[in-house]
Amino acid sequence: MAYATKAGSTAEVAAEIGRVIGSEGDCVVDVRPVEQLEGIDGYDAVVVGSGIRAGRWLPEAMKFVESHRKALRRVPVALFAVCLTMREDTEENRSEVAAYLDPVCEVVQPVEVGLFAGVMDYGRLPLLLRLMVKKMGAPEGDFRDWEAVRAWASQVSVRLGVKRPAV
Repeated sequence: MAYATKAGSTAEVAAEIGRVIGSEGDCVVDVRPVEQLEGIDGYDAVVVGSGIRAGRWLPEAMKFVESHRKALRRVPVALFAVCLTMREDTEENRSEVAAYLDPVCEVVQPVEVGLFAGVMDYGRLPLLLRLMVKKMGAPEGDFRDWEAVRAWASQVSVRLGVKRPAV
């Protein structure tokens, strides 16, 4: 599992997804920031996630996918995004956030995509960004739905071939 985060919320979501997949399947799950992965050799499946900033995956996550596009096309890949827009899980918000992943899906075809709400903690943001976010009126708080994250992780473990489907 590879992820990109700015303030830590996506790292915590990635860790929970990795925990669930590892507990349900007969596999070892590595959860690492994209900057710590030089490649995906030796992995049978990959989950890549990123926080969303200004309607885009973080540049380091996009760079990881682009740099490893050939290898990622040889294994099942799931993608996820953590975005404050998902604090209200509506069809309109899902469509908006899913569209943020269009550039990623042009590089790799995911078997599954997860869209999750994140955290807005003004104290974790650099001063300039904090001022901009406050001015935009972004609500502060932890909006993650951990049950939705766990349910998606359980579902994606089947799609990645880690867990057998329930009969």
